Amino acid sequence: MNDFSKALDVTVSGLKAQSQRLRHVSENIANSDTPGYRRKTVSFETEYQPGAGVGRVETGRVRLDPSELERVFDPSNPLADAMGYYQGSNVNLLIEIADAREAQRSYDANLKMFEQTRQMSSSLMSLLQK
Repeated sequence: MNDFSKALDVTVSGLKAQSQRLRHVSENIANSDTPGYRRKTVSFETEYQPGAGVGRVETGRVRLDPSELERVFDPSNPLADAMGYYQGSNVNLLIEIADAREAQRSYDANLKMFEQTRQMSSSLMSLLQK
């Protein structure tokens, strides 16, 4: 595996990891009003390939946020208890938007690296053909 392939492999793993993160952020935002919904979080892990001499980014297990669910007062809701409360979700839209922005910027950085590597490879091929 040449150096360009290694660089592309690393950037592709970063693109996949950030797209996975964006998917979970999107699910959290979509379910922010779903009663009993717990926010999903994903962690990143480094997977080192000894033979290739390169590391990759992989997503770890999806975890549910253990923070307390919001108590919502709505006596007309069928899920309400005797006091008129039901458990909402623990999704904070401000945090989700910040996470989405961070993931998007990381995705864009990986994409730029991918395009730079592809361009360098193409330039090298052009030089070798001369």
